[in-house]
Amino acid sequence: MADLQNMPPIKIDTEQLKKWGSRWLSDKNEETGKMKEESSFDRQQSVNFAQFIDLAFGNAISKMLGDIEVVTPTFSSLLPVQPDVVEVGPVRIVGGVRPQNFDAAYRPDGPRIVFDSKTLNEEKSIGKNWQNMINDLGTEATTVHTRFPYALVIFFVVLPKPALNPKQERDLIRTLERLGSRVSVLDQHHLAEAISMVVWDPETGQIDENSPPLSSPLRFEKVHKIIEELYLDRYKGLPPHD
Repeated sequence: MADLQNMPPIKIDTEQLKKWGSRWLSDKNEETGKMKEESSFDRQQSVNFAQFIDLAFGNAISKMLGDIEVVTPTFSSLLPVQPDVVEVGPVRIVGGVRPQNFDAAYRPDGPRIVFDSKTLNEEKSIGKNWQNMINDLGTEATTVHTRFPYALVIFFVVLPKPALNPKQERDLIRTLERLGSRVSVLDQHHLAEAISMVVWDPETGQIDENSPPLSSPLRFEKVHKIIEELYLDRYKGLPPHD
């Protein structure tokens, strides 16, 4: 049994973001050799882009949970490979609406923390698909909370700054703030416990310091504290924790 610790801030590697920014800006996929549109990812890049962010999240909650091991889940398995580990990779959760793969999870006795990173990677995609993404977030939260009301559902929404116009940015912030407001287990199932909106610069790899606003609960530097407080409130003193 491990002692719970303070959750450290989640660290998204600037150099990794800058490397992916170079790929985003390029007109060619360096791995496949195929041409692509500038200022966008192709399908293969979109699938792989956020994996290092998923791992950063997994490492941070691992520290909070007593520095437990971070492992890769077995594909489609409904149980972790070991009893008390953080899983990073496609984690299968059978919820009340549908089975759903999440990008990371902690599920020692069923899901306690589930995490998904969502990316929209070009201007056209953001304009066309951001409302569909919001629907997906609500459905994913619902499918978990209807079966596991004590579970923490966490989302990161990751967007390149040049592809985000000001109106869409404002609309996204307002909508995500409403959606990421679940504090009590009695709150509505479609709400998430925490959402972080990460706006990044492909040229520098830096996360935008001004978006969302400093007062917003979507700020990336706030999410670890929200997770820690809610997890302690719901699970402190329960096995497998001392």
